[in-house]
Amino acid sequence: MTDGPIFALVLAAALGSGVMAGVFYAFSTGIMPALGRLPAARGIAAMQSINVAVINPLFLGAFLGTALLALGTAVVAITSWGDDGSLAAIVGSAMYLVGAVLVTATVNVPMNNALAAVDASSQESAGLWARYLTRWTAWNHVRAASSLAACTAFVLALASR
Repeated sequence: MTDGPIFALVLAAALGSGVMAGVFYAFSTGIMPALGRLPAARGIAAMQSINVAVINPLFLGAFLGTALLALGTAVVAITSWGDDGSLAAIVGSAMYLVGAVLVTATVNVPMNNALAAVDASSQESAGLWARYLTRWTAWNHVRAASSLAACTAFVLALASR
């Protein structure tokens, strides 16, 4: 797993998943707790703004680019099965693709879309916001841990040679 372009592919996947682990960690440990301290209407409005602002080339490049790198790494690892680091590379790819990408697509994004439709000043928004904060953050912990586990597995794949 350390020959030229393969090394670069796995290294880039490690770096990308590490970056995303940091982004998710920052949300879990700082941003969401800070938003949770705001009155519901302000917290909702802030999160609605974040959810719009985060759809940009830098974030999507890191998030989706790492998904493509993980997919490429998995293909290379499967086709070179038995080489040192193949299993770790496959585990890293699966951790990122399932724990970060799939969870984002099936849990966090639908929750963000539902929050986008909420009138932050409505009576029922406070209860919705409390549930959103708890559930969204819990699943974000999964994304952070999975991205960190992916990064670790990719590094182990590189180190095994």
